[in-house]
Amino acid sequence: SWAWGFTLNRVSLFALIFSIGILVDDAIVVVENIHRHQALEPHKPLAEIIPAAVDEVGGPTILATLTVIAALLPMAFVSGLMGPYMSPIPINSSLGMALSLAIAFTVTPWLALKLMKPHGGSGHAAAAEARAPSKLQRLFERALRPFLDSARKRWLLLAGILAALLLSVGLAVVQWVVLKMLPFDNKSEFQLVLEMPAGTPLEQTAATLQELGQQLAQQPEVRDLQGYAGTASPITFNGLVRQYYLRADAEQGDLQVNLVDKKHRHEQSHAIAQRLRPALDAIAAKAGARLKVVEVPPGPPVLAPLVAEVYGPDEAGRIRTAEQVLKAFGDTAHIVGIDSTLAADAPRAWLRINRQRAETLGIPVALVAQTVNAALSGVDASYLHDGQSKYPVPVRLQLPAEQQVGLEALLALPLRASNNQLVPLSELVRVERGVIDKPRFTKDLQPLVYVLGDVGERAAAGDARRLVDSPLYGLFAIRARLAEAGLGEYWIRQPSDPFRQYALKWDGEWQITYETFRDMG
Repeated sequence: SWAWGFTLNRVSLFALIFSIGILVDDAIVVVENIHRHQALEPHKPLAEIIPAAVDEVGGPTILATLTVIAALLPMAFVSGLMGPYMSPIPINSSLGMALSLAIAFTVTPWLALKLMKPHGGSGHAAAAEARAPSKLQRLFERALRPFLDSARKRWLLLAGILAALLLSVGLAVVQWVVLKMLPFDNKSEFQLVLEMPAGTPLEQTAATLQELGQQLAQQPEVRDLQGYAGTASPITFNGLVRQYYLRADAEQGDLQVNLVDKKHRHEQSHAIAQRLRPALDAIAAKAGARLKVVEVPPGPPVLAPLVAEVYGPDEAGRIRTAEQVLKAFGDTAHIVGIDSTLAADAPRAWLRINRQRAETLGIPVALVAQTVNAALSGVDASYLHDGQSKYPVPVRLQLPAEQQVGLEALLALPLRASNNQLVPLSELVRVERGVIDKPRFTKDLQPLVYVLGDVGERAAAGDARRLVDSPLYGLFAIRARLAEAGLGEYWIRQPSDPFRQYALKWDGEWQITYETFRDMG
């Protein structure tokens, strides 16, 4: 582990715990066969018994060890996000098995020579060897002998195994077994990510978070929670990919929810989050907001469980296509947490300083900018030394929050001219209105729009169909509603030429599932 740069984390420790039971098997087989030969030939010295006893079980032991390595080692070739995450398991376990085999054939026989005591002469072992076969042995004889004697029966057995393999894969198709990359984890936390309408003031975002918090506080499983409005919450495992640390707009909010320990609750965290989702969605819908219930994944995080990447030759066309995909997401049963990287128009005002007018009045341009900044962001005018506080308390001047909505109070602020007259700010600036710049996203230098979703129960679910809690089934349900859109559809790679046609590439949990199964296969 040190040579490969692995830390002692849960995955690498799992590899060591997993291999403990297998590591001792090689040595046990060797020691037990030495002991058996010693009982059968009690008068022979150990130095003569050991080579023959080890040689007798050498082939099967090597084969059994290589079989286990062959089952584990493919995980080392997994690429993408899952590769570094899973690599401690195959590398630690495979090397451990190889070392255990080497030790079983070198150190174990030497220790047997030094430590095993000679047996007294007795014919018990030889009598046991000659005894009639046991019931278990007779059962194996009846079951396996026909296949050893008949090539036709061996081919029939192989055909039966292949048929059983196909049937087992078919269980996922008919949803008797749900196809999911990794099972849900039972963490004592989850996160609510809130997106208010563009241009929402910070106070309204905080009020909606407060209402969500009051709903959660009524749940006995919720231990505590903490809200973040207009600022990023501390980065989490999900935030590594979803870039939650960049969420600093006034209309963005996070709510970190901590549950009681899993020993003190009957439901898993995923079941609790799914149960609470409809009531929380209803509160968000009342505020015109979008809400995502984000759980800690048991494996590498993805942008969202369901991700549709929309490509196309021009921005306007990509937006129209993304809106079609959004509608398909919304029309599909059990698709929740629907969002996209499309940003609505939010108003923005620029204050252009009339330099000639300001210079005529003897008011520096810098003073105008400082006044606006002080009114909206605040300025520390002095410090209060009360003799008790460890640090001085700043005295901050700032417009009241209710006067920061709109420009009337700001434009009425007076500035002193060189002749000591007070001049309102409105005489020194020109107001220009527009919209806030919208972010544009690219992936591998190709412009795109993301459409995101998850699977769960909705606030007003009118669909009686059973919820299959795996994004892959939701993905196929959405596809049926996009048949008329005429989009080029891509599953495992980006479109080679997105500047000729509008195309959709499926990503998210599907991409990790495909890459992992492909590489292990």
